[in-house]
Amino acid sequence: MVSKIWNEIEKGGLKSIYLLTGTEQHLIDETIKKLIRAVPGMTSSEVNRFDLEEIPIQAVLEVADELPFLVEHKLIIAKNCAFLKATDNSKEKQPHQLELLENWLENPSPTATVVFVAPYEKLDSRKKITKKIKQHAVVVEAITLQGQDLTTWIMQQGKSKGISIDTKEANFLIEMAGSDLLTLATEIEKLAAYLAYQGNVTTDMIEQLVARTPEMDVFRLTDLFINGKKGESVSVYHDLLRNGEEPIMLTSLIAGQIRLMIQVSSLRKKGYQQQQIATTLHIHPYRVKLVMQRSLPALPILLRALNDLASIDLQLKTMSGNRQRRLELFLLNGL
Repeated sequence: MVSKIWNEIEKGGLKSIYLLTGTEQHLIDETIKKLIRAVPGMTSSEVNRFDLEEIPIQAVLEVADELPFLVEHKLIIAKNCAFLKATDNSKEKQPHQLELLENWLENPSPTATVVFVAPYEKLDSRKKITKKIKQHAVVVEAITLQGQDLTTWIMQQGKSKGISIDTKEANFLIEMAGSDLLTLATEIEKLAAYLAYQGNVTTDMIEQLVARTPEMDVFRLTDLFINGKKGESVSVYHDLLRNGEEPIMLTSLIAGQIRLMIQVSSLRKKGYQQQQIATTLHIHPYRVKLVMQRSLPALPILLRALNDLASIDLQLKTMSGNRQRRLELFLLNGL
């Protein structure tokens, strides 16, 4: 997990080569910040930065092998390593001499740390250069965190800010703010500032300070609708409309919640437990727990509601008229 590598960096265990790969930009940015702090006397302005879509790799290696000036150790960030992907359009712009890179990886500069950034979902593991760089680099996989990894990350982020966030509160924070790491990091900073960077976070504190995501309100709306509370569900719907949410987006989110209910219900009948369901569906266990705590309608009823929402979605995309009214009638009619 990325937190283990972060701990090693913070303890001063700086390595010569890092490969940051994946699409979770917040993890990439945080790793780079930690690397900058790990170099004695280094500031962000002193980092050597290269865009490999514009600069050939050999230029990066030349700078890495030069002796540092005014600093003890150089930090070099080489972003957009498209030559590690299956489809590499960078060749059209810059002729990278990858043989030089392969040789350099065997004997990197002792006075520089080079960070190769490949912000792509997948690298081409068949390529010789990909195998070589993975062999010699510390690889940080900046992937979307899910399940217990996300909960653990929140708790560690809180600890780094001097505050304590227990499992229950971390899960509630996910319920309120969603799973986007940048959003969560912002909310954790807000909670830490409120506590003057010491103390324990409570659920009441999260409810008071953290802004609800549209997904959270849609979960409330769907829960009310499923339980036959038509008036309350319509009231939440109107609140969302006043906040600028679009009917077509709300229709999609409600359908997603009902689809999740169907999936959880089906897997439970097969004997799956909470963690198994979360792993199978690639979602946080807390979301599964919330669904499992509820008394759900029979499967045919949920499937009919999902089909009705599909019809509403098509109408919203193809027909004119009162767009807000179509979803409102669905909520008023109930299951």
